Amino acid sequence: MTPDLFGRHRAVLPDWLALYYEDPLEITHGEGRHVWDAAGNRYLDFFGGILTTMTAHALPEVAKAVGEQAGRILHSSTLYLNRPMVELAERVACLSGIPDARVFFTTSGTEANDTALLLATAYRRSNTILAMRNSYHGRSFSAVGVTGNRGWSPTSLSPLQTLYVHGGVRTRGPYAHLDDREFTDACVDDLKDLLGHTRAPAALIAEPVQGVGGFTSPPDGLYAAFREVLHERDILWIADEVQTGWGRTGEHFWGWQAHGQNGPPDIVTFAKGIGNGMSVGGVVARAEIMNCLDSNSISTFGGTQVTMAAGLANLAYLLEHDLQGNARRVGGLLLERLRAVAARVPHVREVRGRGLMIGVELTRPGTDEAAPEAASAVLEEARAGGLLIGKGGGHDTSALRIAPPMSLTVAEAEEGAAILERALRSV
Repeated sequence: MTPDLFGRHRAVLPDWLALYYEDPLEITHGEGRHVWDAAGNRYLDFFGGILTTMTAHALPEVAKAVGEQAGRILHSSTLYLNRPMVELAERVACLSGIPDARVFFTTSGTEANDTALLLATAYRRSNTILAMRNSYHGRSFSAVGVTGNRGWSPTSLSPLQTLYVHGGVRTRGPYAHLDDREFTDACVDDLKDLLGHTRAPAALIAEPVQGVGGFTSPPDGLYAAFREVLHERDILWIADEVQTGWGRTGEHFWGWQAHGQNGPPDIVTFAKGIGNGMSVGGVVARAEIMNCLDSNSISTFGGTQVTMAAGLANLAYLLEHDLQGNARRVGGLLLERLRAVAARVPHVREVRGRGLMIGVELTRPGTDEAAPEAASAVLEEARAGGLLIGKGGGHDTSALRIAPPMSLTVAEAEEGAAILERALRSV
């Protein structure tokens, strides 16, 4: 890090704009699964700009598509026909699993969730939203209002009435001691009871795997069971796939498919990985929901040509190279390797996740008490060893988050696991 740059950062940017590390890192360039800092140090990247570098750093196919499109036109807004936007919308609609799907592009996951909430509340004529405890949906006024994670909720004010439901965290809370079937039944009973005490909500918004919450998830099928209850009451289901989409979980292309026994969600939101670093987000919904707004709207930057070109090239690369399959295979090996390491480290309470979306929760040894200082120490030690990881969790940020580009090789997975093992043992 250049001290002058850190000082300039602090002088002009908000105090609440978080930076990792005691000595903040300036990343200057990347290639494949590696990045370099301003001092020339190379790191294996196991966080991908917060799950955003989905395929690889400096992927030639994406760089070429961006360069060629930039040489023609960068932007025109949605007031004009836009071929790359239409082409990407066609692909996303087809992949979504939603019948008669319509796609609206945004510039971020926050904006995508904001749009989904607008659609749901307008369609159902209700401002009541169901959300999951320990959830995170973005930093806008409405997205903060449905975020069930105290560390990321700067205000209790909201345009929405939000009711929080059990089920997003399998191994904590009042139902943690139950088996999967009993856990699901208890959460469904809780949902039914909650609905008996409120006016009909517009929608349930839920991450299939909670990202900022530390990569926690319910048993497979829980949201399918919720869906039955919601469908009986005409309540919509919004799947927040900002972190789980595009095959990252390995087993499925979308996280909701682990809960898809009763059909797809009514609305799916996406962002992060589809642009591989370019600002792309979006919403997919049935036509009757997407078209329910009775006023004009546009997007100045959502769907702009250069980001759509990047998304098309990135998605094509992901599908052609079966990166979902790679996430399943390499992610499975990495998960087992880390579980073997954790068995010998008293600070590790749980290693969880699926595909290349893995959480390592740290606690004070012999307790369930969160150890955020241990997570920070491991983050520092991993960096010193040449590995970048993230952290999160609803319990004082005590979970390590591991989500490398989906092209990760077995050798790189082994290398990263070895560095992380040394970092964990140093705590």
